[in-house]
Amino acid sequence: MQDDNRNNNVTDPQKIGSLRGIAGLVSFSTILPLNIHTSIEEMAKFTWFWPVIGGFIGIIAGAFGFFLLNMVQIPQIIAAALIYSFMIWFNGFHHLDGLMDFGDGMMVHGTPEKKIEVMRDTRIGTGGMAYFVMVALVTFSSLGSAPAALIFPVILVSEVAAKMGIVTCATFSEAFPDGTGRFFIESMNKKFLLLSLVLASTIGFLALNITGIIGIIGGLLGGTLIAFVARRNFKWATGDILGTSNEIGRMLSLIIITWILLV
Repeated sequence: MQDDNRNNNVTDPQKIGSLRGIAGLVSFSTILPLNIHTSIEEMAKFTWFWPVIGGFIGIIAGAFGFFLLNMVQIPQIIAAALIYSFMIWFNGFHHLDGLMDFGDGMMVHGTPEKKIEVMRDTRIGTGGMAYFVMVALVTFSSLGSAPAALIFPVILVSEVAAKMGIVTCATFSEAFPDGTGRFFIESMNKKFLLLSLVLASTIGFLALNITGIIGIIGGLLGGTLIAFVARRNFKWATGDILGTSNEIGRMLSLIIITWILLV
């Protein structure tokens, strides 16, 4: 009996820590006030689980899109604007902020350190606004062109793909020594990436069959692209770069899914 109690004392804190880390990552990724007392290090251990959290976000955003288009039946161009606004709002604008900072850094000529210094500046410049407008326009247009009857699974897959972009970028990036982004980058490796891809692809297939899997690959390609661009321009990756991979991953996924569904 004493041995059993000792085992329970060992495993229970581990289970509690796992639940706290995942719940903390949900709180970190959304505007939900879960009031989870955890640390970045504890959340980062579950970076590989991010696509599943993307599925949770996608269900909520997809339900909102389905409500607008198939129940309220407002014009799709207006619905697309509302859906995109809801998506970035529900994500807490974290990743969008990263995209704009990334755009500012890309406009700078000089050393990687200088580019990162500008990227981490709190001010928003022309580069940041330009990158936001470009990504927002393409994402909005894709949402406005997707079949209304399939808007729920399209949004669901795109949010999973967005988080697939993050884990892919983290896997192929070198962490900047300072900042919270390094914990997520250092926690990822190719084995965890494969696990994330299997989980994301399963959700994608259940939502849109093969088209869903291809949409997930769009997110993976987005994360790989940003990791490559970051290495060439910044040498290291930061939290802003991971946020950028979320927005680019979602955008590429929506482009691919919409194109396949309309061909």
